[in-house]
Amino acid sequence: MTEPPQTVEPTPGPDDPAAAALATGGLTRGEPPAAGAPPQTPATVRRRASVAGTVVSVLLILAIVFGSRLLRDFDSALLPYAVATVFLAFGVAYRYTVWVSAPGARRLFRKGWGSFFSAANFRNAPTALPKMIATYLGFQKFLGARSHARWAAHQLVFWGCLLAAAITFPLTWGWFTFTSSTGSGPGYEMRIWGFKVIGFDALSVLGWLMFHGLDIAAVLVIVGASYFLWRRMKDRGAITGQRFAYDLMPLICLVVISVTGLLLTFSSIFLHGGGYEFLAVLHMVSVVFTLIYIPFGKFFHIVQRPAAVGMQLFKYTSRREDESVLACRRCHEPIDTAPYVENLQGTMRDLDLGFDEWAEYCPRCKRVLRGTAYLDHVKKGFK
Repeated sequence: MTEPPQTVEPTPGPDDPAAAALATGGLTRGEPPAAGAPPQTPATVRRRASVAGTVVSVLLILAIVFGSRLLRDFDSALLPYAVATVFLAFGVAYRYTVWVSAPGARRLFRKGWGSFFSAANFRNAPTALPKMIATYLGFQKFLGARSHARWAAHQLVFWGCLLAAAITFPLTWGWFTFTSSTGSGPGYEMRIWGFKVIGFDALSVLGWLMFHGLDIAAVLVIVGASYFLWRRMKDRGAITGQRFAYDLMPLICLVVISVTGLLLTFSSIFLHGGGYEFLAVLHMVSVVFTLIYIPFGKFFHIVQRPAAVGMQLFKYTSRREDESVLACRRCHEPIDTAPYVENLQGTMRDLDLGFDEWAEYCPRCKRVLRGTAYLDHVKKGFK
């Protein structure tokens, strides 16, 4: 295949140190990074993360106390769940602070959230942010490009967990309660922070949905998580790189939580409460373990994803403002807008990778140049 003529810069030759860096994976450092913020020591990052986690935990405790009207609406039987959410808040704040302390994540955080809260972006493209929240966070269309089955399973898990969290967390914190208006039913009232929101008949369709929302969420999660477990047992690509604690444990936890939750309903309806206490303890242990596991396992991507939405918005708005898309220095095919490429180069300089100039090449040319540099610098004489 004939390559297009080079008119911007020649392909790096065998004696080019940048090519050597590319061939050896960046072991040969380029120019030192530009002067910026002083490097943060691990101890400094840990202290800052601990402070952030403590502050968020205290704020959540105060929200529980005042949201439950000084614990008048707080159910003491749900105390283990509430304590687990406090640990969850501490872990999320701690891990997030450590994450954004890294140069690359810090740049992503600033650019992403800067675009997310930009008034200029809202004026110039008022529908862009809601659309990206719906397509990128809600319906995750980017997963459909990989596999429609994986997208459908992920949607089931996502909406099932979201529904369960929307019901469980406020109930656990005592923020809303269900009380009988007659003392024995079937009329019930749902109250939020002590204020009546809606009244309903427990025997109606609305009443059934109110009291079985967690069962619906459990069914959604079981179907989606079971598909992913089946895939990780059958797909060679998934089996090769999977780790038990990181890839399988989250799915197992979701299935255990969902199954024990359904068994609680089954016990109360069909077994007249037989085995209910054991199932309640098993369900509680699985939920508490999962909540504590979230900040330090695969589920942490739930917290990171909104920053990626901001980055997508940054790319979108930069394309609108800068119609001149940067071309590859080798084949002149369009890469992305200049602001986005400059941001990527800044991240590489922050990380001291030594080959930030390669951001100006398209993925195909990077592979070609890397292969050529590898032959010239690592496998000299190999034919």
